[in-house]
Amino acid sequence: MLRQRIITALLMLAILVPAVFYRDPVAFILVTLVLISAGAWEWARLNQIGETPARWIGVFCAVACYLTWAAGRVDDQFVVMWTTLGAAWVLMSVWLLSKGVPAWNQLHRSIRLSGGLIALWAAWLAVVQARKMGINFLFSVLFLVWAADVFAYFFGRAFGSRLFKRKLAPTISPGKTWEGALGGLLGVVLIALLWCWADRTFAVDSLSLYSRLLSKGGVVFLVAVVFLTAMSVVGDLAESLFKRSAGVKDSSGLLPGHGGVLDRVDALLPVLPLAMMLTSI
Repeated sequence: MLRQRIITALLMLAILVPAVFYRDPVAFILVTLVLISAGAWEWARLNQIGETPARWIGVFCAVACYLTWAAGRVDDQFVVMWTTLGAAWVLMSVWLLSKGVPAWNQLHRSIRLSGGLIALWAAWLAVVQARKMGINFLFSVLFLVWAADVFAYFFGRAFGSRLFKRKLAPTISPGKTWEGALGGLLGVVLIALLWCWADRTFAVDSLSLYSRLLSKGGVVFLVAVVFLTAMSVVGDLAESLFKRSAGVKDSSGLLPGHGGVLDRVDALLPVLPLAMMLTSI
């Protein structure tokens, strides 16, 4: 399994890294469009849509993203939309995580399906705009999610058994603990501070998310970093809830050793539009 995970990760990096650094953002736009389309296909299957309709839903999502790009809308400032989506993510998260799987299953399938497609389209638009703002800015957003996950894993393993090891959401994701979440938060704050220092010390193509937040004040910086870290955990928990509702372990088998696309981008779905919101207002 480990060998398979490593091979898949290397293949993904071989595609994504050149696309990110290529001087023309079109390469990155096309790669992310394919990934979001695959995520839409997985989302349809998680909602018990038949295989053929699920494929068409993936195509529909790809077309929606392409038309947004072709119309030149990826360069627009979507302050109102990012704020609305941010509020929707927060409200949905509070409701979903407090009510659990039964409440999710009671929603009509069309509402679940359309809501997920909007979230995927918004995440695609946000990541494309982040790339256009600069590679440094894009990676600072991505690393927030990665750091939260990595630090939470190692902090939970190192200290969870020695402390209380309190479950974060036992009915949704039994493996997650409050100790791990706290470790993830501390790790993100450390990364954010180091990134701000690096922005001032080295020549970068753009200011990072963290430097942009710090320019609004220390309190805003700290609150925003805590908020985004919490929402990355929420994104992970939400997808676990969706998979538990569908009775599956992974969103698909598209990425051997890693599961599906949604398994890799779940935490990014809320963080990307929220990061755009916080840098737009």
